[in-house]
Amino acid sequence: MNLRQMIESYQPFNQEEIKDKEVIIYAMDSFCEVLTRDNPVCHFTASNWITNAARDKILLVHHNIYKHWAWTGGHADGDPDLRAVALREAREETGLTELRPLWDGIFSLQVLDVDHHIKRGQYVASHLHLDCCYLWEADETAPLRAKDGENTGVKWVPIEDVLSVCNEPVMDIVYAKLNEKLKKIEK
Repeated sequence: MNLRQMIESYQPFNQEEIKDKEVIIYAMDSFCEVLTRDNPVCHFTASNWITNAARDKILLVHHNIYKHWAWTGGHADGDPDLRAVALREAREETGLTELRPLWDGIFSLQVLDVDHHIKRGQYVASHLHLDCCYLWEADETAPLRAKDGENTGVKWVPIEDVLSVCNEPVMDIVYAKLNEKLKKIEK
């Protein structure tokens, strides 16, 4: 199944996802290069919600640009296999080598506002990330390491503390949704 088919067949979890799915499909129909950062308005990213076996902790990284604890993920950079992008980013940003998928396909869809910022000495204008999130399980005793240049820390956070350690209010809705959806999955 290609990316378009996966998004079209995705069953939204809540009203936010219904609207975000509409926006993502609109962007795919309206813009060129949504798989690359060549599109300065909007482009695809892949993210991860990584939990432990007990499903009571989430693995977060301390993001260098925004100076907050966040999920892992990154830009598609032309790769339409967003699951592979997400897995690669999870491994690179945490040092984990073993991640087990807990959900078949996209776990969550969201359109994220990205404020203007400086990255590697270059100005990046405000834009949208068309994000597909994937759900993984990892061994919380496995060694972790930060990725130089991207994050300064990696840690397991109790699920009930995720919103309090993230100081990016725009992500509260997303992280709360992911936690709610995770709690509904059978162990």
